[in-house]
Amino acid sequence: MIELAAAFAVAGAASNAVGTAFQRKAASASSRGGIRLLAELVHRPFWVIGMAGVICAALFQSLALVNGPLALVQPLFILELPFALLVAAPLMHRRLPRSGWWGVGGCVAGLAVLLVAAAPHGATGHAPLTRWIPALCLCVGAMAAAVLLAGRGGAPARRAALLAAASAIGNALTAALLKSASGTFADHGFPAFLRSWQTYGFALAGVAAVLLLENALQAGPLAAAQPALTIGDAVVSLTLGIMLFDERIRTGWWLVPEAWGALLIIGGVLVLSRAVQRIVVLPVPAAEQRSTT
Repeated sequence: MIELAAAFAVAGAASNAVGTAFQRKAASASSRGGIRLLAELVHRPFWVIGMAGVICAALFQSLALVNGPLALVQPLFILELPFALLVAAPLMHRRLPRSGWWGVGGCVAGLAVLLVAAAPHGATGHAPLTRWIPALCLCVGAMAAAVLLAGRGGAPARRAALLAAASAIGNALTAALLKSASGTFADHGFPAFLRSWQTYGFALAGVAAVLLLENALQAGPLAAAQPALTIGDAVVSLTLGIMLFDERIRTGWWLVPEAWGALLIIGGVLVLSRAVQRIVVLPVPAAEQRSTT
């Protein structure tokens, strides 16, 4: 079941990366905004492919969370960042600098070391309300505190990092609620899924996380937002998995390789975030220019 959950999580990260890349490709060819933009995009094949990727990603994530611990599934979604760069670069006629490939290698190697050393295990599918109440209070309180601190001004990088951290907490909370709702669906069927408060909770948390992410990307540089988003999601997901679903990781001397893996991931994300800002724009083929016009 652990191997199956890992496979679904990797597939979800890849699907979400493909969906995001194709949606950006479709949107970049239009100058419209608002509802008119959406009306135009639904007729573009690239946008349809992108939406299919996002839908498949949600399904893969649900399957992964049903079959494995939150502490395993959410860290694997770190792979979405290198997957997105690998897909979007040729699709958008960009070339990633050489340093970016070192960042990709750091993320993948660090994630492998961290998960092999930690070996998350012992997950249950549901959590009692007595555990949900403190978890919800802590997550919502931390998100509100980060937003308030970001709203007081300061350097753009600081505001971007704080808003991204709030979005990361929202992503982790969304995944925890989705895990519980997916477990209800698997055990009791669709009617019980619709009656579960976690179903509506993960929808609200997901919308909040997306809005916070958009504000984080607008507030400051990607190099400040992406590390807080990526690392924060993994750390909070691990904490929620232990608090809510009785998940466990290996401790003792295993903490040493776990720390090395985490440092490799942080370094890889930092390198990738800076490499994106130095990405090389390649000439667009004439045939594609004619198709977009």
